[in-house]
Amino acid sequence: MAVQDNMSGSAPRPSLLNDPVIRGIIYQVLVAAAVIAFFGWIVLNTAQNLAAQNKTTGFDFLFRTAGFDISFTLFPWSRTSLYWQAFLAGLLNTLLVAIIGIFFATVLGFTLGIARLSSNWLIARVATVYIETIRNIPLLLQLFFWYFAVLKGMPAVRQSFALPMDIFINQRGLMVPRPLPDGEFIWVLVALLAAFAAAVALGVWATRVRTATGRYPSQVVLGAKIADALVSFLVALLAFSLLANMISGMTTPIVLGASALIAAVSVTRFAPFGRAILAFVFGLTILYALLTSMFPAVPQLVVAAGSALAALMLAWVAFERASDRPPGEGRFPLALLILVAVGVPAFVYWATGAQLAFEIPMLERFNFRGGVQLPPELVALVFGLTIYTAAFIAENVRGGISAVSKGQTEAAQSLGIKEGDRLRLVIIPQAMRVIVPPLTSQYLNLTKNSSLGAAIGYPELVNVFTGTTLNQTGKAIEVIALTMAVYLTFSLLTSAFMNWYNGRVALVER
Repeated sequence: MAVQDNMSGSAPRPSLLNDPVIRGIIYQVLVAAAVIAFFGWIVLNTAQNLAAQNKTTGFDFLFRTAGFDISFTLFPWSRTSLYWQAFLAGLLNTLLVAIIGIFFATVLGFTLGIARLSSNWLIARVATVYIETIRNIPLLLQLFFWYFAVLKGMPAVRQSFALPMDIFINQRGLMVPRPLPDGEFIWVLVALLAAFAAAVALGVWATRVRTATGRYPSQVVLGAKIADALVSFLVALLAFSLLANMISGMTTPIVLGASALIAAVSVTRFAPFGRAILAFVFGLTILYALLTSMFPAVPQLVVAAGSALAALMLAWVAFERASDRPPGEGRFPLALLILVAVGVPAFVYWATGAQLAFEIPMLERFNFRGGVQLPPELVALVFGLTIYTAAFIAENVRGGISAVSKGQTEAAQSLGIKEGDRLRLVIIPQAMRVIVPPLTSQYLNLTKNSSLGAAIGYPELVNVFTGTTLNQTGKAIEVIALTMAVYLTFSLLTSAFMNWYNGRVALVER
């Protein structure tokens, strides 16, 4: 009976220190207290040191006169501007480099990543050499090369290289025309945004219909044919107009007739020949203009022959790519979307009577007058960051494409899908879930690497605020804290957007 009483009694409760839940709470409280004590000690020690040096803290210095010059700003700047305006100038310059660099690095990186997996031996090897070379050279050394060896090696102002579209380049940077829109042009911008949204919606709807039924809507197919002809006519008109500037015998009726012929051919099975002709004309005119301005000592006949040879290669590539495309009924209606995105703003531009003039840079005695002067520091920083980051993005793209099962490619081949459509419709959408996470890191790296612009004199945030402002005010804590907050905000916003996009492209299990 006594044994039964002992067995039926409750077991002794363990000690609180042996309870894993209680022990975990105690550890967390101790760690939190240690962290708070550490930061409290830092704050108190900093306050004591500042007091010993008769220094005060606060952000009132932001409203004092800066008293220094900034070589490049996106808004009017003078020595009487305030320190918060200097902070804003550096912030905008950093954003300018980051946005431009991210756009071009993404385009170039995706192109190189796909080219490295190309079945063409030459294209794949050229992409491989570029990627492996650029990735293994320090970024700062590349910035020095582009700034000191390339841009500073450009000719003086009076011997500037003349590029197409009234663009000039010399030791002082890049001179481009300045757009001068009038008050009515705001409606063109509104129409541009609305037309772009409509084009995206039209493309999504057409793709969903094709996914459900196997073909695009008949209205979209008809509109795409009309858009192909119209867009081809406009592109051909531009191409033959450029060619007419080189050949004096080409009159306006000849230009219009040749453009109409290209437009008519674009809706037939001979469309690849029309695309090849346009590629040849564009390649010849652009290369001839560039090489003539860059190498004036070379005979024009030699320049023309070299430009024609390179243009023939471009025409051959364009013909091969156009020949691989499916017929109009099965091709994505890209021309129709372009016509919507461009045609609607063009109609609004004509209907409202808006004006968009350009102030052309004009060479005077010692410098150019008019236009916009992009300093060599900006050009070198954007160019260096773009080609450096593009090499890493290319490897991310290559890895993402390689991660897609080969069975997906084989299945697309068995359905008769062409190589370009296989890549666009089958491979890339599945590879994006692998590409996006490391792509986010490269975007963050490019934004943070823009601080290296201080080494070549570009007035970005670190140079203007952490450099000049800190030296003049002595507000090290406040200046460093604001700079760190800016880069942290950039990183969090970029990560949030890319995580949202990653969630949209992620595969959904059924």
